[in-house]
Amino acid sequence: TDLKKMRESKSADNIQFLPFLITCLNNLGWLYYGILKKDQTIFLVNIIGALLQILYIIVYLHYTKQKRLVISQTLAAGTVLTCGWFYFTTFLPEGDTQLSQLGLTCSVVTVSMYLSPLTDLVEIVRSGNVQCLSFPLTVATLFTSTSWVLYGLQLNDYYIVV
Repeated sequence: TDLKKMRESKSADNIQFLPFLITCLNNLGWLYYGILKKDQTIFLVNIIGALLQILYIIVYLHYTKQKRLVISQTLAAGTVLTCGWFYFTTFLPEGDTQLSQLGLTCSVVTVSMYLSPLTDLVEIVRSGNVQCLSFPLTVATLFTSTSWVLYGLQLNDYYIVV
């Protein structure tokens, strides 16, 4: 819906950029986890997710008035991603240690990503105004999260369950 709003209004005003960026980093982390784990489902879902988030970032960059800020935040995220990749490929032994550390890191990022809207929830409770909540997005998130929990339980992979 944010992408549609930007295209219709030809503006990125009142749309936050960081959720797009953090979700992209999250998808790229889980993509790498899927590669290391040799899990095609994790790989496929997260390559699609990362490509969609990159599309959102490009559209946001096109419509925002704060191009310099968006570019600097994107470069900072790219630096974090590169440093993380360097750490996981250089300092950790291949195998279970590498996979478990990456899984833990991805789980922490995912939990942080899902907790971040709670700040908005406090404001919603105070004001009683639910206009900023997207019901379809909330339902989709519930179903997606439930699917990942069930998939993680099926694999006995608690990093995916989280």
